[in-house]
Amino acid sequence: MRDQFPFAVARVTRRWRKLLDERLKDLGVTQARWTTMVYLQQGGEGLTQRELARLMAIENPTLVRLLDSLEQQGLIERRPCPNDRRARRLHLTPDGTEFMNVLTERAARLREEMLDGISDEDIESAVKVFHRIMENAERQK
Repeated sequence: MRDQFPFAVARVTRRWRKLLDERLKDLGVTQARWTTMVYLQQGGEGLTQRELARLMAIENPTLVRLLDSLEQQGLIERRPCPNDRRARRLHLTPDGTEFMNVLTERAARLREEMLDGISDEDIESAVKVFHRIMENAERQK
């Protein structure tokens, strides 16, 4: 089972992303874009690009391209940082907030469908296992 574990996790993750992409297709946003917006919303609006890149564990140049496309779509805006003239803080626009409301609703429906028949106790155990795996991974740095 230990040998199969990483592959099972990867399959579930790929399937989740594929299904959610299908449900968001009509909004014209890619998985990379919606993931960026989720991190921005969860990390708290007003993050700098550097803070968001660190939170997402991606390189800054990769993030800049994603942010440029989200800004062109009118979903986010960069505002000057009051404490650092060189930095910009990231905020959702009203359209971005509306998008996140739709994303949250569709993701919640998909989550309930995928977790159908699984008890809250089993989900809690799985989440605890994933947290422990992440703690172990962080020690590997």
